[in-house]
Amino acid sequence: MAVLLLSKDLNLLCAAEDKYYTNVTVVLRLGRGMGSKYLIPIQEGCVMNEATIGAFIIVEMLYSSSLLAIVGAGEQPSLSPRRLCLFNTTTGTALRELNFLTSVLAVCINRKRLIVVLQEKTYVYDTNSLAILDTIDTVPNLKGLCAFSPSLDGCFLALPASTVKGSVLVYNVMELHSHCEIDAHRSPLAAMVLSSNGMYIATASEQGTIIRVHLVSEATKQSYNFRRGTYPSTIFSLSFGPSMQHPDTLVATSSSGSVHAFSLGFNINQSYAVIRKVDKVADSIAESVACRATVSIITSSGYFLEYTLSINHQNESSWILEREFNLLTVISEGTINS
Repeated sequence: MAVLLLSKDLNLLCAAEDKYYTNVTVVLRLGRGMGSKYLIPIQEGCVMNEATIGAFIIVEMLYSSSLLAIVGAGEQPSLSPRRLCLFNTTTGTALRELNFLTSVLAVCINRKRLIVVLQEKTYVYDTNSLAILDTIDTVPNLKGLCAFSPSLDGCFLALPASTVKGSVLVYNVMELHSHCEIDAHRSPLAAMVLSSNGMYIATASEQGTIIRVHLVSEATKQSYNFRRGTYPSTIFSLSFGPSMQHPDTLVATSSSGSVHAFSLGFNINQSYAVIRKVDKVADSIAESVACRATVSIITSSGYFLEYTLSINHQNESSWILEREFNLLTVISEGTINS
């Protein structure tokens, strides 16, 4: 099996089988669940993988640094699933170890905080000193479901708040207090993700038909509602775009075998819309459109958009963007007559 290896500076991209490369850092997950196997950074020309140092269920890297948080699969006594090891890939040595009474299900890390998720407890540590800062009692979280936004300006942790419905606890990791609780779905949660800047949280339930996005700052306000499909499906993962300023793309993978991409675009819920004109179209074989409407929208960011909305006799609709411009720019240039 060929494995992609990516260097720290993104200049080296190669396929490797039984070869050795230097100056390459990579963390790859092969498979899912307890059967997962990992490759971790190539150190001094040697691939460090299951064959050399054992099997893992969790490997998390601190950004692109040499620090890894590793949890073993339990196939060797030194790689217990109840032990978290902080590993330095530069020196090839273990720096610190944390031991727990039950298996570690998830780990999140940034430069200030280390999060360890167990089945019914979540621990918050100072990354540098490993001093424990807080313990969060949680509902039974058998899958270790969690989401983390690593930005220090919007550093949040999301955890399931119920086992019978899709409620989310959002916790402020830097200030060490509960931020809010969001009732996102009627069914229990299957997946969730926070944008890197902590602005948005996206969730999916076990039904897997609807993906909802909320503004973390306004937890009770739903910003977007995306339909993945009509039939139930298991959502495997959710991911926002990497931009810290504009995480405007959301991707979902599911058991349906498809990858779904959604655009957050402009926040329509904070916009004004008006139907300016409706034209009925005569029913004929050649013309399947029952009516056309002109819809004008002014967004909260100052854009004016005008659409033609067409609706056929089966009540199916289509949109065509006719024109778009920035009202703030137009007003500043004095091109609108008062």
